[in-house]
Amino acid sequence: AKLDIAFGTHHTKMMLLLYEEGLRVVIHTSNLIAEDWHQKTQGIWLSPLYPRLPQGTTGSAGESETNFKSDLISYLMAYNSPTLKEWIDLIQEHDLSETRVYLLGSTPGRYQGSDKEKWGHLRLRKLLKEHASPIAAQESWPVVGQFSSIGSMGADGSKWLCSEFQESLVAAGSSVTSLLKCDVPIHLVYPTVNNVRQSLEGYPAGGSLPYSIQTAQKQLWLHSYFHKWSAEISGRSHAIPHIKTYMRPSPDFQKIAWFLVTSANLSKAAWGALEKNGTQLMIRSYELGVLFLPSAFGLEKGYFHVRGKMLSESNDSATYFPVPYDLPPEQYGSKDQPWIWNIPYTNAPDTHGNMWVPS
Repeated sequence: AKLDIAFGTHHTKMMLLLYEEGLRVVIHTSNLIAEDWHQKTQGIWLSPLYPRLPQGTTGSAGESETNFKSDLISYLMAYNSPTLKEWIDLIQEHDLSETRVYLLGSTPGRYQGSDKEKWGHLRLRKLLKEHASPIAAQESWPVVGQFSSIGSMGADGSKWLCSEFQESLVAAGSSVTSLLKCDVPIHLVYPTVNNVRQSLEGYPAGGSLPYSIQTAQKQLWLHSYFHKWSAEISGRSHAIPHIKTYMRPSPDFQKIAWFLVTSANLSKAAWGALEKNGTQLMIRSYELGVLFLPSAFGLEKGYFHVRGKMLSESNDSATYFPVPYDLPPEQYGSKDQPWIWNIPYTNAPDTHGNMWVPS
């Protein structure tokens, strides 16, 4: 993949699987290495099996209500790669109409005008404005971000996190209430040193959490937003997260207005940053995720139910959205530190009896 802007990565994780019976699209968070599939927490979205369209069908045939087919084709076109042309043609020939998620991608570039809303956090903002229900008393609905790596955010929250990024996360419905910065509580879920030390892999799990001391020291303000990794609900508290998710829960954490699973970590490189007085969005990396909105699942109420740690006797899993970690997230205690991968940890051994001394 061409990466013309410095410090970008090709970070998307996707499979296109062709069968005699049809086509399947898989969008996930694991790299194709054994460690990523063994003892980590990852996310995976499996499409339905898309049947082939009847011979001679053309144009917008096989499109879903979420516009997934043309969005997927646009994303693949952005690579400008002859190799992908045959896959684009194959997607054209299949019926993707059963898809209920929205595609949300990032591709490297500088975007202006209507192109500004095609990718990154401005794409999320547009989708939420168009398809999410307006929330009553929405200042009190927090946003949760959960990720395995953190980029440089600037000297304080106003530089990106609590300004343009938060504005995209809190968009809902067409109501143009621009909430003042950090009115909405932001909960960021990122493993502590103890989360890593006590994990199934021990300290080596931290090799997949590349938050560097150089970046961390410049943004100590960020750490007040941090919450521990805990996943008793799925039995994965000790499987370190490489999954990345973002959502908008209700104040009591029993409902969510939307849920995104994606390859995009908490960084400007992944989500994009505004330039030129807000007229241009600059993205460095390729990312891909899928957005779940209640409206696409025929839920008029405008939210999904989630299962809390102790909640609800009802056992009908179909009525709950499977958030893989515990809600509400628990804030770091005074002794908790975010995992930083390039400093030593020699105070206590991990679950394998080892210390961490990066070379």
